Amino acid sequence: MRLNEDFGVSPGKLAELTARLARLGVDLALVSETFSRGGGKGGQKINKTANRVQLHYPPLDLRVACQRERKRGLNRFLALRELADEIEMKVSPGTSARLKAFARLRKSKSRARSRALRKAAPVQENA
Repeated sequence: MRLNEDFGVSPGKLAELTARLARLGVDLALVSETFSRGGGKGGQKINKTANRVQLHYPPLDLRVACQRERKRGLNRFLALRELADEIEMKVSPGTSARLKAFARLRKSKSRARSRALRKAAPVQENA
């Protein structure tokens, strides 16, 4: 996979992604990508173009697919960013921003649940 193509994103975002991949030690030559027609909403554009991107990283046996946008280049960038997230979750879970976000969400839901249980608890009267 090469990063010299125009992805339709700012150069800063591309530089940030390449730095992150280098920090994780990802060899982009090992990443294989395939394109296929997407599905779902989108009409004629989705039915006629192969803009769904699938990336496979064999050393960790990770597969990522992205079809969020209409443009293939942007889907390639988003899929690569998703692959970097998955690799970071496997390689260094302590620094993964996604795992931190999951933990924050889990904690928030736990607090909301305990508040709801306290609120719904029957009131005991002292006689």
